[in-house]
Amino acid sequence: MKRFLPLLLMTLGVLLVGCGFLYDVLYAGIPYQDPTPEMTARYNHHARVASLIYRTGGGVFLCGLLAGLVRWVAHRRLPRAVGP
Repeated sequence: MKRFLPLLLMTLGVLLVGCGFLYDVLYAGIPYQDPTPEMTARYNHHARVASLIYRTGGGVFLCGLLAGLVRWVAHRRLPRAVGP
């Protein structure tokens, strides 16, 4: 499981960004031309939620990328065990 953790985090990050895009399209959508204050408030709320999902997905992806990079560098620096 440790071996696949960075890949799992990167995949989860991409999925979260995709979910954020889907949420943005389905709930926030295109802003209205002449909205009432209630419509503007609802649009702003959904746009903020979509933005939060985007940022969370990007952060999770970057954490996975960083974890993979650290594992790769650590693996290259460790001496290989020589068998008998």
